[in-house]
Amino acid sequence: MARKASKHLTPIELEIMKILWSNGPSSVETVRLQMPTNPPPAYTSVQTMLNLLEKKGKTKRKLKDRAYVYTAAETKLEAVQQTMKDIIDRMFGGSAEELVMGLLETRQLTPSKLAKLQKHVMEAANDAN
Repeated sequence: MARKASKHLTPIELEIMKILWSNGPSSVETVRLQMPTNPPPAYTSVQTMLNLLEKKGKTKRKLKDRAYVYTAAETKLEAVQQTMKDIIDRMFGGSAEELVMGLLETRQLTPSKLAKLQKHVMEAANDAN
């Protein structure tokens, strides 16, 4: 039985999306040359990945002259929101507080970073009022 395509981005798909987010509409060759590998991946490999991203609804393409130009179908913020929601739901039972506690326990959120975060939370709360 064939595996269902995941809506989540693989590491290479994320690299391609980062290129589209920073460069805007891009051809396969433009994306290929921006890839962080040396040498760049094969043209057909990048084309395949862009086509998979289109099937996932992450990119859109338009024919320009004789080549397709790809654009991101979602913003970076939308992708981050979707990924964070998925992580919080799957790993922390839907609790953002559990996520923060996990960051504290693994020492990825230091007291100084926590103080800075607290300041941002207070500013956001004040802006909402």
